[in-house]
Amino acid sequence: MRMKLLSLFRPTQGRACQILSRPGAFLLTGAFFLAAAILPGRSLAADTSRPVVFAVGTSTYDTELLDLLLPDFEAETGTLVKVVAIGSGQALAMAERGEADLVLSHAPEAEKAFMARGLGSGRWRMMTNDFVVVGPSSDPARVQHAQSAREVFQRIERSEALFISRGDESGTHMLEKRLWRLTEHPPPPAARYIETGQGQGMTLRIASEKGAYALADRATFLIQVQVIDLEVLYEGDPILRNVYHLIISSPENGPRVNEEGARQLARYLLSPRVLGVLEEFGRTRFGRPLFVPDAEPFNMDAH
Repeated sequence: MRMKLLSLFRPTQGRACQILSRPGAFLLTGAFFLAAAILPGRSLAADTSRPVVFAVGTSTYDTELLDLLLPDFEAETGTLVKVVAIGSGQALAMAERGEADLVLSHAPEAEKAFMARGLGSGRWRMMTNDFVVVGPSSDPARVQHAQSAREVFQRIERSEALFISRGDESGTHMLEKRLWRLTEHPPPPAARYIETGQGQGMTLRIASEKGAYALADRATFLIQVQVIDLEVLYEGDPILRNVYHLIISSPENGPRVNEEGARQLARYLLSPRVLGVLEEFGRTRFGRPLFVPDAEPFNMDAH
C-alpha cells in the first residue's frame, strides 16, 4: 500500500470537495443546486433564480480565472454560478450522478468514455496549456537529460528519488498513471511514492518540502513558483499537452440536471469575448498567458 497524506479537504466517496470561496465563484459540494443562465439577446427561457452548478478542476480554480470570467456572466444574466473545485475524474462522476450541469475537465480519455456512454449532451475544446515535470534543482534522477516524458518516469523509477502524486483521479493524476504504464514498471515503492489526495497547489508545496519530483500543470506551477523550491526539469513532449474541454451533463443523468443553463454558460465561455480574455490572462504577472484559447465553435447539433 502506498503512503497517502490525508486532510480534512481530501475528496471522499467522490462527493466531498475542497471548500473555498471567492467573490464571483462559490464553491460547494455540488449535490444541492440546479442551474439556468441567459445570455444577452436570448429569450428568458430558463429559471434564472437557480444557480448553475459548474464542476471544474482544482488547478483551473486556483488560477482565479473564473473569478475574472464569471462575475460578468452573473451580472448580465442575473444567474449565480456555483463552482465545485474537484479533480476531473470526480467532476465527471458528479455530472454522471446528475449533480453538476457543466464540467470543465482536462482528462481526455475519461471524457471520451463519458461521452461514449451517453452521459454528456456535448463536449467542446476550450483552451490548452501543458504539463511539466518539476523537482529540486539538484535533479537526483537526472531527468533533465531525458529525451521523452516516458524516459523521465523511467529515470525516476530507477533512482532513489521521491515522487509526489496527487492521487486524486484528477486529469493530472490520470496522465501520471498513463506515464507510469508507458515505463512498463509500476510506480516506485511506498517509501518513495506519496499520494497526497490534494489539489495541485498543495501537492507542489509537499514536493517542495520533501525535495521530490511531481507532475504539474504549468499554470499552477507559475502561480506557486515564488513559494516553492522546485524547478521545471522537463517539458515539451507532445504527451504533456494539457487540453481543457467543457462538457454538458445529459438530462438523462437525473431530474436535477439543467441542460439549458449549462448550454448558455458554455456558449458564454466559448465566446470570442472570453477567448480574448484568455489570450492575456497571466501575461502581466508571469510574462506569458496561463492558457492558450483553442475553442471549438459552440454548436449543440455538432456534438
